[in-house]
Amino acid sequence: QLVESGGGLVQAGGSLRLSCVASGRSIGIYSMGWFRQGPGKERESVASISWNGDTTAYVDSVKGRFTISRDNAKNTVYLQMNSLKPEDTAVYYCAAPSTPVAGPGDIIRHSYLEDWGQGTLVTVSS
Repeated sequence: QLVESGGGLVQAGGSLRLSCVASGRSIGIYSMGWFRQGPGKERESVASISWNGDTTAYVDSVKGRFTISRDNAKNTVYLQMNSLKPEDTAVYYCAAPSTPVAGPGDIIRHSYLEDWGQGTLVTVSS
């Protein structure tokens, strides 16, 4: 089970830090990813990270503003979001793949995804 937290209402230009805690499975050997679904939009990738944190991938719209990280000892993945824009408004989800073979590139392409959290809502006001 994956549980996201940290969402909320923030003004444009502000910051939020999302957390995704895994229970019932150890995510330490798996790449992980963050995704989002805005109002009236399809779910899209945001960022992904390798099992040891050495490799990350981001979609262009968040590069330089968002940072994905992880603490395997806490079975947790984070998404630090800075310089938030109204278009970042969405429900943010974390996801884990079904196999440790999946790398950050696979994750960000929505490949091998198996477990999803319930999501946390981020609202950015202008």
